[in-house]
Amino acid sequence: MPKVISIGNQGFEDIRKENRFYVDKTEFIREWWESGDSITLIMRPRRFGKTLNMDMLKCFFSNQYADREDLFEGLTIWKDEKYRSIQGTYPVIYLSFADVKQTNYADAVKKIKRILSDLYQQYVFLLQENCMTEMQKRQFSEVSPQMDDVTAQCALQDLAHYLYRFYGKKVILLLDEYDTPMQEAYVYGYWKEFTSFIRSMFNSAFKTNPYLERAVMTGITRVSKESVFSDLNNLNVVTTTSEEYETCFGFTEQEVFASLDTFGVNEYKNQVKEWYDGFVFGKRRDIYNPWSITNFLDKKKFDAYWAATSSNSLVSRLIQTASSEIKEQMELLLQNKEIVVHFDEQIIFEQLDQNENAIWSLLLASGYLKAVEVEYRGLLREKWYHLQITNLETMGMFMMMFRGWFDVSNSVYNRFINALLGGNVREMNAYMNEVALATFSNFDSGTHPSSKSQPERFYHGFVLGLLVELRDRYQVKSNRESGYGRYDVMLIPRNVAENAMILEFKVFDVEEEYSLQDTVKSALRQIEEKQYDTELLEAGISKNRIHHYGFAFEGKKVLIDGQ
Repeated sequence: MPKVISIGNQGFEDIRKENRFYVDKTEFIREWWESGDSITLIMRPRRFGKTLNMDMLKCFFSNQYADREDLFEGLTIWKDEKYRSIQGTYPVIYLSFADVKQTNYADAVKKIKRILSDLYQQYVFLLQENCMTEMQKRQFSEVSPQMDDVTAQCALQDLAHYLYRFYGKKVILLLDEYDTPMQEAYVYGYWKEFTSFIRSMFNSAFKTNPYLERAVMTGITRVSKESVFSDLNNLNVVTTTSEEYETCFGFTEQEVFASLDTFGVNEYKNQVKEWYDGFVFGKRRDIYNPWSITNFLDKKKFDAYWAATSSNSLVSRLIQTASSEIKEQMELLLQNKEIVVHFDEQIIFEQLDQNENAIWSLLLASGYLKAVEVEYRGLLREKWYHLQITNLETMGMFMMMFRGWFDVSNSVYNRFINALLGGNVREMNAYMNEVALATFSNFDSGTHPSSKSQPERFYHGFVLGLLVELRDRYQVKSNRESGYGRYDVMLIPRNVAENAMILEFKVFDVEEEYSLQDTVKSALRQIEEKQYDTELLEAGISKNRIHHYGFAFEGKKVLIDGQ
């Protein structure tokens, strides 16, 4: 009989004691220990087993779990005598920043102080021992939610010192979700002061700590070294493109198919692969999303389980306000195509608004895109990444995101789509002006929008919306003539018996045109002059089924005409 699945349980001890469903990842223990790295920073997408693996490390190394062979009996690591002798022999400090999601600096620091205070409460027994001086006991007692910043920044090194004095052995330090507060600090505008605080803490805990044996940190994003790790020279950074720990997070295809057999649902292997496979770590291309797999095994139905666990608000905002070039690349991705881009995998949060290519680093680290190839170019061997949308589930996440852009006017947007498909120009005008009025400002970066850049940003958001809404019925092709304020969209029906559409977008030119009527006529002329019909006629679509529409923009006003 298959084991019971415990959704969301990230406690290794609980899972093993209760004999719950578990995919053996104890090889992670061996790989990390034998790497010899002083400090390891591992990046993996959310819900990829980071917390469970960190808890497993704690249970394996911590002397609080000495002689707990019951937790590892039958697992790969326990077959090795060397590791059986290591189990439960180190003082381990474990903490998580997963819940540090405050909207301002003061509350974020207060939350971290509470985490440190709760951590110290696990070791109050040290105060009764003879391993501390009176001064150290006073320092220990000063650690509380009300402590000053310096006490908090030194707290991890101090605790390592106390444990070293008591056990006579250096500590292993495990910090889970190290970057959660960094993202919140960026989103809510207190990045500079927060990173200054955390940099001092990390320097004390990891750089100048003589009582540290080794350390592991996990997170989703690789925050730039300059931001928080400027003093750490002994840091091994493992990103999704690194070849270390390739199979330690997420499930391999072999592990997934074995689980499907165990739970009696092996007939769904192909669909499971389409929905949840596709993650690439290092050279391994067969990594599945563990959160979605365990949910599927539990519920026996396909759904966007992983996509539903996050609001993706930061990613959505960055894409929505991005340049036309970024949106064009998103259009290609949404059509299951590959893009090739150059960026730094380190995320410098404070540069996200200036360096647009940083969005690709965030999407790759978050698991929304996969690197099917990393190419090295030029004398400096710069990395160029070949990116695709990861799988069907992440495709669905992007589609929901782009739909969300028009939420303010979602029903109106849908009515516009229906008017477009029905060829009703009067209704198209009414609905499109409502949509433009409600959403134009959302597609701008907030700097000084020009009369051309704002419609262009909206245009690409509009095209992404069309790709989502009409993907089953139409192939959507878009083209932009840079510098001319002209952009066109071709809707090619998948069924040649349906109508095809060519949409020409043009921004009002005050020097050449007197009114939006002139602009819309110019847009329609452009369709004729460029002979856009040719491609559609060659595809077997009859001339009378090809409809032309001109879209003229002036500020937030739109005029549409057709022929």
